[in-house]
Amino acid sequence: MIQHLSMEAFKKQVFDWDKNEQWKFEGDKPAIIDFYAEWCGPCKMLGPVLEEIAAEYEGKLDIYKIDTDKEPELSARFNIQSVPSLLFAPKEGSPSMALGALPKGELVKAIKEVLGL
Repeated sequence: MIQHLSMEAFKKQVFDWDKNEQWKFEGDKPAIIDFYAEWCGPCKMLGPVLEEIAAEYEGKLDIYKIDTDKEPELSARFNIQSVPSLLFAPKEGSPSMALGALPKGELVKAIKEVLGL
């Protein structure tokens, strides 16, 4: 299941920059965070692919969506300049960002390489 996050929820479930200067992932399983906009065509194409991945990796991976128009401060904090932008957050280590509507094969490859699943 994909969950939409507000800034407050993001701080609880992903990263709280008020408590930590350095990246410290708050989640209990790796996550993909999709920064998107309702008006974005590529974002709409990516949505069903993320739904498939959420079903395939249920219980192993969290997928979150952040509407950049509703959460501009959160988007600015991650320097989101184009949508879709995907933040891959492993349980340990540093996150990485991918830009654009990645095809499913590339998403699965990133899940294996970046998230270790």
